[in-house]
Amino acid sequence: MRLNDALADGALATPDETALVDASTGETWTVSELDAAVERTAGRLAALSVEAGDHLALVMSPRPASMRIIHAALRLGAVLVPLSHDLTPPELQPRLDGTDVSIVLCDERTETAVATGTKLPIASVDDPTQDRVQALQTVEAVDPPRHDWAGSDTALLAHTSGTTGDAKAVVLTATNLLTSAIASAARLGIAPDDRWLVTLPLHHVGGVSPVLRMPLYGSTVVLRRGFDPGPCVDDVNEFGVTRVSLVPTMLRQMLDRRGTLPGSLRTVLLGGAPAPVSLVRRCRNYSVPVAPTYGLTETASQVATATTGEAYTDPETVGRPILFSDVTVVDEDGTPLPPGEVGEIVVNGPTVSPRYYGDIRATAAARGPHGLHTSDVGYRAEDGRLYDYNRLDDRVLTGGELVDPGEVVDAVRSHPEGGEAAVAGLDDEEWGERVAALVVGDGDAEKLDNHLRERLAGYKLPRVIGIADDLPRTDSGTVDRVALRERLAVIRESPGPDELSDRA
Repeated sequence: MRLNDALADGALATPDETALVDASTGETWTVSELDAAVERTAGRLAALSVEAGDHLALVMSPRPASMRIIHAALRLGAVLVPLSHDLTPPELQPRLDGTDVSIVLCDERTETAVATGTKLPIASVDDPTQDRVQALQTVEAVDPPRHDWAGSDTALLAHTSGTTGDAKAVVLTATNLLTSAIASAARLGIAPDDRWLVTLPLHHVGGVSPVLRMPLYGSTVVLRRGFDPGPCVDDVNEFGVTRVSLVPTMLRQMLDRRGTLPGSLRTVLLGGAPAPVSLVRRCRNYSVPVAPTYGLTETASQVATATTGEAYTDPETVGRPILFSDVTVVDEDGTPLPPGEVGEIVVNGPTVSPRYYGDIRATAAARGPHGLHTSDVGYRAEDGRLYDYNRLDDRVLTGGELVDPGEVVDAVRSHPEGGEAAVAGLDDEEWGERVAALVVGDGDAEKLDNHLRERLAGYKLPRVIGIADDLPRTDSGTVDRVALRERLAVIRESPGPDELSDRA
């Protein structure tokens, strides 16, 4: 399976169709205009000695220039390494060094951090402020060669969120990206008249995927330069957006700000973290076409996705595995479990990354006879629907008993005042760990504790219950486990009037 230059093909087939909309300015590019801009960018990168196989880091805020560089890298056969524009120099350096980057592309917002964090060659899409930074726009373009992609070629190095440890660089091949695009289109019913609002960060697969797939689908990207809940809803309405990828927190904020979402939407793809049942039901009540999904950086995005109809009738499921994805649930010994039994989710198929870059041990540890061990806990129903609970690494070992946080969260949600929640283990000299829960809302921890005592075994009960306005999350939407434990530790020492600390 080969990944050809779909943008160039599109410029021949549908040159006048809209390819890109800059939501901040309303400026648009046709397919032929975007193709010409990508060709110039590729020529400038080639003049800077970027060639097939080189690792090109993109450290920029989302903007049309980002999209041009992404497709220019594809045209040249360079390996794209997208990194967060919020990283500090100490955070950037190990990621750049660990992925053997040859050149870094930045903008005025990130120039200082990049220049401080690396001695690598740097080019900026804006006017540089430092002498060692090259202005990309002043480079005289050459005629760029076009790479003929083989399926096994590495196209993207995407970092995991790193919520439970150091972020790992995931190798995604041309086959990984192409099969994921095909499978997603098949499940969602993507059409050439679709307009996809991109408001997720471009250094995560959920953000960069619509940008990569746009020419394959013949659709339009509506690119935002950052997330703002109210204006995001307005953009959906103004630009006739039909699809959008969000994490649960983003969707909730958009609904809080505007009440509902415009009727042009065909799909609100919801991933990054398990979708709260209350949020899915809220979408059903307001006819928001929500599609909860379960995916990984290591699978180039989706593994399973629920249709809107499935979500409305069963708000706890993330749907059935998409095309090409084979899902197995296994026990601690790696033995497949029957439907309904909770265990670790294992994924296999052509969307699965072949390895972590430069990390043989992590690659070997994640592989088993049934595929990639995700460290996520869940189960499959008889009809194939998948249910995702939590990270395996998040399980709490207290007094020799293992507690799955997802089970505790479900019990919290069953309370009339229960909402979003996250559960973690806090160090304890006597028990090893104590279960602790952070609950979103205005609830009373005492009442919640009484409710949980009726539904959970004693060792599963949270000994610390905190009340918060929101859960701490990474920019990919997953719960920030480090920040969660830090916040719960503070509550343990100094609980608020409606909170509990070290309840026996």
